[in-house]
Amino acid sequence: MPLNSISPIDGRYAKNTEPLSAFMSEQALMKYRLMVEGEYFIALSDLKLFRKLSGKEKDVVRSLYELEDSDAKIISDIEIRGYKDIKATDHDVKAVEYYIKDRLGETSLKDALEWVHFAITSEDTNNIAYALMLSDSLQKVLIPKIEEVVSGLDALSKKYKDLPMLARTHGQSASPTTFGKEMRVFSSRVEKRLEGLKSIRIQAKLNGATGNYNAHVAAFPKVNWMAFSKKFIDGFNKNRTQKLEANLVTTQIECHDNYVAVFDTIRSINTILLDLNQDMWRYISDDWVVQKPAEGTVGSSTMPHKINPIKFENSEGNLGMANSMFEFFARKLPVSRLQRDLSDSTVARNFGSAFAHSLVAYEYLLKGLRMISINEDKIKEELRNHPEVIAEAVQTILRREGEKMPYEKLKKLTRGKKITLTDIHDFIKSLQISDKVKRELLKITPENYTGLASKLASK
Repeated sequence: MPLNSISPIDGRYAKNTEPLSAFMSEQALMKYRLMVEGEYFIALSDLKLFRKLSGKEKDVVRSLYELEDSDAKIISDIEIRGYKDIKATDHDVKAVEYYIKDRLGETSLKDALEWVHFAITSEDTNNIAYALMLSDSLQKVLIPKIEEVVSGLDALSKKYKDLPMLARTHGQSASPTTFGKEMRVFSSRVEKRLEGLKSIRIQAKLNGATGNYNAHVAAFPKVNWMAFSKKFIDGFNKNRTQKLEANLVTTQIECHDNYVAVFDTIRSINTILLDLNQDMWRYISDDWVVQKPAEGTVGSSTMPHKINPIKFENSEGNLGMANSMFEFFARKLPVSRLQRDLSDSTVARNFGSAFAHSLVAYEYLLKGLRMISINEDKIKEELRNHPEVIAEAVQTILRREGEKMPYEKLKKLTRGKKITLTDIHDFIKSLQISDKVKRELLKITPENYTGLASKLASK
C-alpha cells in the first residue's frame, strides 16, 4: 500500500483499483494516444496519401503501443523538461507526436515522419483515446464487477425466495414479502440499467481544428474525409462490446454528450446499490441479517462485541463520492465556450477517479454480501409479532363478499394498537358471513400472506 499517496484510491484502496490503472492512468492515456496516432498514420498510408507501408513497418508502428515505464517517462520529459534536442513542449499530445517521430526516425519510416499527426488537432487524438479508455474500462473492469454484484444478489434471491419477511413502508409494518424477492428487486433494477449501459455507443470525432476537415480538404480535396473518419473510428470496434461511433458534426471537441449518458447510467446503478447498502445496514441493525466474524478483526476499539457493517458503509461512502463526480461531469462536460475551451481537459483526467470509487464500492459491497448469513428465525419471529399485516387481506376479501365498510372495521380493530392473531380470528368469527368465507379468512397468516413474492424472486 503506497502510504504517501494523497488519494485513497491510489493508496489505501490501491489493491482494489489496480485493474483500472491499465486503462485510466496517465501512462494508459499516453498508450491510447499512441494507438490513435499510429493507426491514423497507417490509415493515411492505406488511403495512398503517401507511400505504402510494408507489413513489417506497420508492426514497427504498432510496437510503440507496448509502452514501458521508461517510454512513458520519455514522453513526460518531452512535455516537461525536453529530451535530446527536443525542447519542452508544454503540450502533452505534441509530446506524443515528437516521441513517435523520434522512435520512427531510427527506422525505415524516417522518410514519412511528417505524416504523423497530419492535419489533425490534439483533440482528435485525445477524444478517441478517451473513448477507447472508457470503452475498455467498462468492458473489462466495471461491467464485469457490476455483473458479479447482480449474480450475488440473484443467489440470495433464489436461496431465500420463500422466506417470508415483514415489509415496511414509511418505516411501519406492511404487507409481507420474502427476503429473496427484496434482493431480486435490486438485481432487477441494476440489470435494466446495465442493459442500457452496454447499449451506449461512445462517440468520437476525427475532423480537425474546428470540426470542418479544413486542413484535410486543403491538402486533399478529392478525399471523402467524412467517410474516412467514420471508417477509422469504426475500425476500433473489432472485439469490442462497448462500441465507438463517429460523430461527424462537432466543433473542435466531441461534445461529450455520450460521455454524460455513460456517467449518468453508472450513477443510476450506483444509486440503486447505495439504496441496497442502506437496506442491508437496517437489516443488520434489526438482526435479520448477521455478519460472520473474521478471525483477528476488530469492530470497535472499545466495545469488543461489535461487528460493524463497515463493508456496506464503505461501499455507500464510495458510491456517494463517485456519484458526486459523475454529477459534476454531467454539468461540466457538455459546456465549452464557442468552438473550444480547455476546461474539460483537467476534468477528463478524473474519469478514472470516479470509476475507481465505483469499483471500490462494488468490491466492498461484494465483501459485505460474502460475510453475511440470514437470521431466518429472527425474521419469522418479527413477522409473527405483527399479525395486523393481514388486515389488508381480510378487508379485501370482505369487500369481495359485499360486506359494508370492511376497511373501516379493520381500521378500528388494528390501527394504533398492539393486537394478536387471536384478536383478528375473534373478529372474523363475529362477522355475519358464510362459514366458507370465515374458513378462508382464518387460513391467512402473516407467514403465508406473501402473494407472488416467491415467483417474483425466481423471475
